[in-house]
Amino acid sequence: MFSDISDLLGDLWRYLQQPDVPWQAGALLLCLGLAFLAGRLVRGRIEHGVAVSDASAWRFGRGGLKRVTFPLVALLLVLLARALLRQWIHVNLLTLALPLLGSLAMIRVVFYVLRHTFGNSGWLAPFERIFAMLVWSAVALHILGLLPGLIDLLESIGFTVGKQKLNVWLLLQAASMVLATLLVALWLSGVVEARLLAAEGLDGNLRVVFARLSRAFLLLLAVLIGLPLVGIDLTTLSVFGGALGVGIGFGLQRIASNYVSGFTILLDRSIRIGNLITVGPDRGLVTKITTRYTVIRSLSGVEAIIPNEMLVSSVVQNESYTDTNVRLSLPLQVAYGSDLERAMGIMVDAAKAQQRVLAEPPPMAFLTAFADSGINLELGFWIADPQEGTLKLRSDINLAVWHGLQQAGIGIPYPQREVRMIVDPSGPSAV
Repeated sequence: MFSDISDLLGDLWRYLQQPDVPWQAGALLLCLGLAFLAGRLVRGRIEHGVAVSDASAWRFGRGGLKRVTFPLVALLLVLLARALLRQWIHVNLLTLALPLLGSLAMIRVVFYVLRHTFGNSGWLAPFERIFAMLVWSAVALHILGLLPGLIDLLESIGFTVGKQKLNVWLLLQAASMVLATLLVALWLSGVVEARLLAAEGLDGNLRVVFARLSRAFLLLLAVLIGLPLVGIDLTTLSVFGGALGVGIGFGLQRIASNYVSGFTILLDRSIRIGNLITVGPDRGLVTKITTRYTVIRSLSGVEAIIPNEMLVSSVVQNESYTDTNVRLSLPLQVAYGSDLERAMGIMVDAAKAQQRVLAEPPPMAFLTAFADSGINLELGFWIADPQEGTLKLRSDINLAVWHGLQQAGIGIPYPQREVRMIVDPSGPSAV
């Protein structure tokens, strides 16, 4: 095997020493350079130019054009250079470059189509060019005749796991087969998820649960199908499965707990997207529920990422679990000697004047305590939209109460202390 590779390298070295090879190499480099400049020019026109249409078909065509401009322009230039140079020199190097450039263009298009087939998956987009380059490298080795020798070399590097004999080539085949089955599984899970999310008669949380369970099941099924296809016994994975179980038991315990808690929350529907909840110091609207964490957005715009384990193991105040109506209260203190009925009427009228305050149950004012400096009153009222915030509403009611008290001559007392001077009958001094 190694002798075949050395012979091949020797033949390649002798071929490179032929006098017409530098001319071919120079022509090839010139074609590639011009094609690279053409690709940059087309990419710049597409990214900075004015789009004719914003339709999805037009965007898809622009993305595909950016990927095939370089190989197609290089292919056309190499064809032209070969036609011009074949009259004077051998053009074997240029002839060999033609299938390499054609396969590069085809592979780039195929992976670009796959990426859009999976709905612009976030994990596939950054690896699109890497996958395309790996596949093209295998095709290029096959075209150059180097693939059989490389396969023999990889098969010679082997090891044993349990009763299974493995080698590097078998592992690469397994990785390729599993990747292919995973792509099919992701496509099927995308179809199933789209159908579930479109089902109107199913609860939103149950849609998310079923969609994620179907994706996990299809991905596991893809691995279980892909590995036996290349001859790997699944019992070999028992060693790795045991190690994974130990790792989950120790290092990944909290993460596993969050995932289990996430499925619990989605299944029992105790928290839903759009609920206004309070968890510890965090209060806001639930905007996203995943299997590991839940995102709540406060009324100030700050988003808090809460681990699902905390939502299951601690007290959660859900202000919109069964009913969105909530009661708010505003305290007030008036001076002794004030007309309490008038003050309480002003408070009730100020609440009724606000559109967000519900008419049923009606706003009511209460006398809560006789304090040191004045009489404590409390205004209670109900609203149906706590997710809109309460700061402005409280401010408007307080301002209306303030104006009403001023017009009625009712004062708000300051803290007061009464000091009495007691004269001792037995002497002129005072205590």
